[in-house]
Amino acid sequence: MKALLALEDGRVFWGYAFGALGEVSGEVVFNTSMTGYQEILTDPSYKGQIVTMTYPLIGNYGVNSEDVESAKPQVEGFIVREKSSLYSNWRAEESLEEYLKRHGIMGLERIDTRALTRHIRERGAMRGVMSCLDLDPVSLVEKARSIPEMAGQDLVQKVTTQKPYVWSEDGAYTIAVLDCGVKFGILRQLAKRCCRVIVYPAFTQAEDVLREKPDGILLSNGPGDPAALPYVVEFARRVIGKVPVFG
Repeated sequence: MKALLALEDGRVFWGYAFGALGEVSGEVVFNTSMTGYQEILTDPSYKGQIVTMTYPLIGNYGVNSEDVESAKPQVEGFIVREKSSLYSNWRAEESLEEYLKRHGIMGLERIDTRALTRHIRERGAMRGVMSCLDLDPVSLVEKARSIPEMAGQDLVQKVTTQKPYVWSEDGAYTIAVLDCGVKFGILRQLAKRCCRVIVYPAFTQAEDVLREKPDGILLSNGPGDPAALPYVVEFARRVIGKVPVFG
């Protein structure tokens, strides 16, 4: 189905929709990785963003249930030059299109991703709308301009866990992770290094974490504008100097 991407500066790119059909909006950015599209799709740092892959062929090794960085895709939309119609890998469980459709994520293919990437590189990330429902460029550009700016947005509240949980029970050292959008890969690496890992919501009070006497505290990665997170700044202020803090 024909679809288009409209940017706030008036630039329009035509293509074809795949995955879930509809209309989505977000900050349009690009990623230059040749592989790892599943990890990119599920990275909480991309919440609120439409991700463009610069590598021309995406989806050729399918999707599995292990190579994820969170419980579900976090991107608002996904743009590729060519979506592979075939996939082949012994770990694959479904195609990229099936995965996106199952999770309600819209994709856009067969657009000039090189031109789009150069445009973003030169002018900076900008707001955009992808649609296969409204194909009026003027209308979509106006919609793109009405999207809230990324600056000032607290997107951490949309991706953080709502209650503490133990990622790995056994370990010589206890690491408390403040989940501002932590990737599972970080938690896996901590567990591999013999750490007991406890994950806390981003809005947790410092005293509640310090009460558990962790050996260290990790302030995780996450989406949105760090300036919109005064509660995380206050948390850091209260724990620095009391236990090792990294992030």
